[in-house]
Amino acid sequence: MKLICSKTNLMHGVNVVSKAVPTRTTMAILECILIDASANEIKLTANDMELGIETKIEGEIAERGIIALDAKIFSDIVRKLPESDVTIESDASFKTKITCEKVEINIIGKSGDDFSYLPYIERSEAITMSQFTLKELIRQTIFSIADNDNNKLMTGELFELEENHLRVVSLDGHRISIRNIELKDRYEYKKVVVPGKTLQEISKILPGSAEENVYMFLTDNHILFEFDNTMVVSRLIEGEYFKIDQMLSSDYETKVNINKRELLDSIDRATLLIKEGDKKPIIMNITDENMEMRINSFVGSMNENIEIQKEGKDIMIGFNPKFFIDALRVIDEEEVTLYMVNPKAPCFIRDDEGKFIYLILPVNFNAASV
Repeated sequence: MKLICSKTNLMHGVNVVSKAVPTRTTMAILECILIDASANEIKLTANDMELGIETKIEGEIAERGIIALDAKIFSDIVRKLPESDVTIESDASFKTKITCEKVEINIIGKSGDDFSYLPYIERSEAITMSQFTLKELIRQTIFSIADNDNNKLMTGELFELEENHLRVVSLDGHRISIRNIELKDRYEYKKVVVPGKTLQEISKILPGSAEENVYMFLTDNHILFEFDNTMVVSRLIEGEYFKIDQMLSSDYETKVNINKRELLDSIDRATLLIKEGDKKPIIMNITDENMEMRINSFVGSMNENIEIQKEGKDIMIGFNPKFFIDALRVIDEEEVTLYMVNPKAPCFIRDDEGKFIYLILPVNFNAASV
């Protein structure tokens, strides 16, 4: 095999597929990036058997072939090459020569035939949305997936498709994030759970253009995302997702309209007084036209008043400040509306159109200490 391409193109391709190289594996071949120039295009592929990424790069194929190169060594070499054209040559014994200007580096590759190719996904019906929309959907929900495997379903996100509506849901046992969007086309009802890791990696490599589309294809076991010259295939998480609708309620005793930036800044200031590992809640004391924010920790204390519009009862309620910050940071509206029932029931942050719902469970606190 012999191919020539610019360092920029090669580096971009390597960065994209590297997201699917496993950090630990017993199969050495999976620690490689596959360079496939056996047809009329140059394809780079990585696959950890749960997530696989393939991308095409521009270049010239002087001699067709295929080789698997250790991902870490190869990406480190490419990163440190001069900004010029790179030539990659390999022979029948997998010896691989990488040249760029005056640099020549030789490494040993592996047979490309031993590489685990991405599973074939039938492209029967493409679910289409802009790259920007998918990137935003991920950004506005990914923070509330669980970060451990105690419950596998909580490490993924529910994608529920009904006609021209897509609902994306994540939860970790303390909070729920829901985003609803309208699609241009109508589709059959489908419901799958996509691993959070897959969505995080897609978010990193997705350019996010509002003009360019991403195409999703679903099977019983896999989801395929296609955009630009890249294809991402992921296993789905098996199992029945949680009955979200039973957890949502439109009842409330207290409704608060508040400036989002003021609320976010106030909670952010309060976190300065919380040491890592300290679980001090932020207390919201809501009365007519005023929300008093209080925190009392080992570091110090803070009181701050924010003007609000309130309907219903006064309430004093405590929350994990991080959960509130995570939700407020991804809401684009200037004003947010909070709905509360009592100090032990969830708080809902939602808009009138139903585009987003964030549910946050309150934290018990000792009223005497605040």
